[in-house]
Amino acid sequence: MKNKALFKNKYRVKSTRLERWDYSNPGFYFVTICTKDRINMFDEVVNEKVVLNKYGYIVKHYWRDLPNHYKNCNLDSFIVMPNHFHGIIRIKNFNSNKHVEMGLQPNLAIRIAPVETIHESSLRESLNTNHIIERRKMLLSKIVGRFKMQSSKKINLVNRAIHFHWQLGFYDHIIRIEFDLWKSRKYIQDNPSNWKNDRNYRK
Repeated sequence: MKNKALFKNKYRVKSTRLERWDYSNPGFYFVTICTKDRINMFDEVVNEKVVLNKYGYIVKHYWRDLPNHYKNCNLDSFIVMPNHFHGIIRIKNFNSNKHVEMGLQPNLAIRIAPVETIHESSLRESLNTNHIIERRKMLLSKIVGRFKMQSSKKINLVNRAIHFHWQLGFYDHIIRIEFDLWKSRKYIQDNPSNWKNDRNYRK
């Protein structure tokens, strides 16, 4: 029984979200999502420019659709690459109609943390205030989770033979300084020209 438990835990993916960070906090978040096994799926990079295929357009559509479902979510720069996606999400204040965002500091250390997508349970399961507060901390995961679910569902409807899947989870980068926001936008812009040097590059 002990060996069985060890085997089970060996392959469990541990969440590495930034501890105690509320992922509903207003601010900017850089997210990266890869296809399962880094399979090229969405487009080609030709002469340092992205040429989307029908699957790439599906991904682009469902990313742009997110603000229609999350009114406190704005989209910044993004790019669909052959086997991954980069995008900056801007979360506005939860409890006010007034636009409030996390203040970007001129000098502050940045911590980059890979995170798992968390599928939220139904609000009907609990009316406990603390439970609802904890659920709200999952907002970034909830947004990305919807994007992954809707885009993969549509791709598999278009072509049932490919059995498309995103990777489990995603990576997030909490942007806290103005220079880092500029750097993240620049990284997205330059991604096609740097494709062959990208760690996700596959022929």
